[in-house]
Amino acid sequence: MKKQSFLGVGLLLLTTFLWGSSFPVLKMIMVNVDEFTYTWLRGLMAVVFLVPYMIFKLKKGGLDKNVLKGGLLAGIAYTLGLWLQGWGTRYTTASNSAFITGVHMVFVHLYVALIFRRYQKRLGLGLILAIVGVYMLTKPSTGFNIGDFLVLLGSLAWAGQVILVDKYSKGDPFQLVFAQFLVSLTFIFPDIIDGGIDPVSYSDFSKIVYLSLVAGIGAFTFQVLGQRYIGPAGSVLIFQMEPVFAAILSFIVLGETMNTVQIIGSGIILLSIFTVSKEDIKV
Repeated sequence: MKKQSFLGVGLLLLTTFLWGSSFPVLKMIMVNVDEFTYTWLRGLMAVVFLVPYMIFKLKKGGLDKNVLKGGLLAGIAYTLGLWLQGWGTRYTTASNSAFITGVHMVFVHLYVALIFRRYQKRLGLGLILAIVGVYMLTKPSTGFNIGDFLVLLGSLAWAGQVILVDKYSKGDPFQLVFAQFLVSLTFIFPDIIDGGIDPVSYSDFSKIVYLSLVAGIGAFTFQVLGQRYIGPAGSVLIFQMEPVFAAILSFIVLGETMNTVQIIGSGIILLSIFTVSKEDIKV
């Protein structure tokens, strides 16, 4: 594996670890905080934190309109993914939602094959391994309903976010992340309509700050940097480590355990990552 590929895999694994760390924290937050409030408040913290940097870049004439446009587009995809996933999960099981969300890697691989006209056999092997691993980890139930369909649309949006980040990853990552989180502020309007904004305790607020700055700005910045070296098809395989990291951290923080099948599934997902090689360096 070339040095660039190794760096890209490392950055994307760090991204995925930080995303995985959000699940046990999010579970504690959702006991007391409305999902609308959580979404826009998390985005607001990220935007406020990055405002000084954006002002500095503006004074230096360094704002990149193309990167900001890419960030807004990625933000629309990201926010739609969140909304559709949450909406759909109300009408289906958590395991179905988790598995169908993972299907976004199929959409990304199809995009790479059809648009870029390049697709390596080892990526196809990695895709199959990742699907099997995610299935064993999430244990989805049989059947397909309206909730599954909504989550599937959300999965398509997640795929769009990965592809858009791939397209604009050469630009300033902080400007891209700033624009992406701006979109999530729109959730304040349904929050107001839904009965008004509820107060948030200091404990929950501090957890949201962590999700905003570390699992938000930090993770997405590493994603942008990592996708400079690893193409979208390889990146999306690495992202399947998110539920694995989430399960490990949930065991440490919340005492939740995995059964033997889920552990084997996690191992298969890890194996799929080894298919990401120099052949998938972004061109």
